[in-house]
Amino acid sequence: MEQKHQIVIVGGGAAGLELATALGNQLGKKGLADVILIDSSRTHIWKPLLHEVAAGTLDSSEDELEYLAQARWSHFRYRLGRMVGLDREKQEVCLAATINEEGNQIIPERRFRYDTLVLAVGSLSNDFGIQGVKEHCLFLDSTAQAERFQQKLLNCMLKAHTQGKPIEEGQLDLAIVGAGATGVEMAAQLHHVTRLMSAYGLDTIDPAKDIKLHLIEAGPRILPALPPRLSLAAERELRKLGVTVHNNQRVVEVNEQGIVTAGGGMIPATLKVWAAGIKAPEFLKDIAGLETNRINQLVVKRTLQTTRDENIFAIGDCAACPLDDQGNNVPPRAQAAHQQASTLAKTIIRRLKGRAPLEYTYRDYGSLVAMGRYSTVGSLMGGLAGSMMVSGFIARFVYLSLYKMHQAALYGWPRAILISFLHILRKGIDPQVKLH
Repeated sequence: MEQKHQIVIVGGGAAGLELATALGNQLGKKGLADVILIDSSRTHIWKPLLHEVAAGTLDSSEDELEYLAQARWSHFRYRLGRMVGLDREKQEVCLAATINEEGNQIIPERRFRYDTLVLAVGSLSNDFGIQGVKEHCLFLDSTAQAERFQQKLLNCMLKAHTQGKPIEEGQLDLAIVGAGATGVEMAAQLHHVTRLMSAYGLDTIDPAKDIKLHLIEAGPRILPALPPRLSLAAERELRKLGVTVHNNQRVVEVNEQGIVTAGGGMIPATLKVWAAGIKAPEFLKDIAGLETNRINQLVVKRTLQTTRDENIFAIGDCAACPLDDQGNNVPPRAQAAHQQASTLAKTIIRRLKGRAPLEYTYRDYGSLVAMGRYSTVGSLMGGLAGSMMVSGFIARFVYLSLYKMHQAALYGWPRAILISFLHILRKGIDPQVKLH
């Protein structure tokens, strides 16, 4: 009996999960191929939502998807594990043993054979080797990290509320390094959340007086990916909320007391979030002789195939995909991951029929930044002719539609709409912020 074509997808983020779902429904369901998704986590949440999980305005248990359930519904197989190596000669992916919280092995080291391999392992925060960042900053690369920040924030508020003495200077100060979309959205969410917590009974804390929020950016303005007018509009909104914006402040050290900048200044902060730049996971660096760049991304052709192995593809943040002839790469955005998953699904189906792969072309539909309940700003159609700047309700509606598109790719539109309806109903009975 002829063995089925083995498609192995490593990474269950937006790109990997959408691809596994599409291929499972089109190939796995018909028995035309075996589709296997490998991820080190048991659940998925859309990464652009992690700042809301960290702030406590989103309960991850309500929005997360369980890989085992999605695999059953969409006709692929899910395997828990962390990729640590690759054998291109044997065409095998190597997974580390899985250890539980007590330190006991629950799954041994394993290998999975592939005919087509897709690496979609996403990205991590890049600390650029700056002293003290790893030790003193919190990151927002995973649900676990976002939940850890939410717990630290809540515990700091509870301690200040019950300590029986005046709140000390800087005790509740927060600093966010990196004023891209994640940093700006996080700052606005934290302003909202700290006010909510006070309203829910932590009334010995005066947020306006006791809590200082700092947003630190090495460049001349926040949101450098947006047009200057929108960047300035977002900065005005943040300053109106009381967020202190530090432009042109390059961080050179982080310590327990706060953030040290290149000019010798110190920005005090008890809680520190690092959101300044990304890199692909370290295990990808020159893995099995594949070409990688300085931030560990796999260099791919426009077909999304790695430059040194036509059987291995890479998509999402871990891929350095050509954008133009000037040497620029596709930006690490959710819309790029969605587009690449869609293109690659078609390519792999063509591949099984012996046809040539499709070339991926990035379509920039713009950038949107949601500042919680206060504002949403952005540009539609990106740098294309006829692009338009938007803000307020229209921008918020488009921003939410991006998440709906992700849900529709996983569940189909009927279920995605039903999920939205149930979310609206829950708003009437759940607190506005997670309090545990």
